[in-house]
Amino acid sequence: MDAMMMDAMRSGDMMSMPGMPAMDMAMMQRCMDACSACEQACTVCSTQGMDCAPECMNCADMCHTMMNCMLRMQGMTPAVMMSMLDACMAMCQLCMDKCMAHSDNDVCMMCAQACKACMDACMSMKDAMMAA
Repeated sequence: MDAMMMDAMRSGDMMSMPGMPAMDMAMMQRCMDACSACEQACTVCSTQGMDCAPECMNCADMCHTMMNCMLRMQGMTPAVMMSMLDACMAMCQLCMDKCMAHSDNDVCMMCAQACKACMDACMSMKDAMMAA
């Protein structure tokens, strides 16, 4: 399904937003994949009964919202997209920090790693947008 969506985005106007040159579709796909993995890891982590559960649930929601925003680029401006990327990175940082306090828990460590990967992918997207 992801490949089909990316092919559809390449074929039309979906790969750019007003005032912004075309986006790197492979980079966008990597960012969406990282957001999806983070959403899943945070959802699993939130069920562990640890005190990081609220941050994990919020991070999962933010990652899901970030993916939706990337899929609906026509309704976005570069400034709004960058703000969304900042918000996603901030939520991932908060969740990662909270989960790192449970370094003896494998699920929390998996969640923290997914948060870090998502932050890195969002930063790459933001850097590419700023360079365009």
